[in-house]
Amino acid sequence: MKKIISEPRTRITARVSDGVRDTLEQAAELLGATVNQFVVQTAYLEAQRVIERESIIRLSQKDAQKVLALLDKPPKPNQRLQDAVKTFKATVRA
Repeated sequence: MKKIISEPRTRITARVSDGVRDTLEQAAELLGATVNQFVVQTAYLEAQRVIERESIIRLSQKDAQKVLALLDKPPKPNQRLQDAVKTFKATVRA
C-alpha cells in the first residue's frame, strides 16, 4: 500500500466587512469554489507574483549590455576593494 505524506496545515483567519465577504462569496461561487478555496488560491497566486516581481531585476537593453560588457572585461580592483578583501580575509575563517 502506498503511503501518502501530507504536509501539516495551519489556519489563517481574517475579519472582513459584510461587503467584502459578499464579494468574495460571489467570486467564489462564479468559479465553483468555496470562499476558503477562493481566498487561499487567490492569495497564493498574488504572493507568488509579488515574490517574482521583487526577486527579478529588470534592466533596459542598454544597461544589460553594460553589465555583460563588465562581466566580459571587469575593471581592475580599486584600493577600497583591495582593503575590503584584506579586512574580510582577516576577520572571516573559511
